[in-house]
Amino acid sequence: MIHNFVLYLVRKFFYLIMDPEKVKDLILNEIPDAHVEVIDTTGKKDHFSAIVISDLFIGKTMVQQHQIVYKALGRFLTNEIHALQLKTLPKDQWAKENS
Repeated sequence: MIHNFVLYLVRKFFYLIMDPEKVKDLILNEIPDAHVEVIDTTGKKDHFSAIVISDLFIGKTMVQQHQIVYKALGRFLTNEIHALQLKTLPKDQWAKENS
């Protein structure tokens, strides 16, 4: 129990504790036209699921789309963000799948 509390304090003071809104803001800074939904999947603010919809993804492979999002998250990915389940789509593809 003390060990968990010490880890929490270290994360709080030496790392930014993430939340879905911070993750969303980081993505929107890199991809301003995107529609972004982020969910904290474990309640521990380090595992997230995100859907990112943007015309920036048109003509790009899924790997290229994910690389754009990873770039937006920068150093936070693998530090404060330990896991990210990611779905990326161009807007027209999202519209087809959700009509």
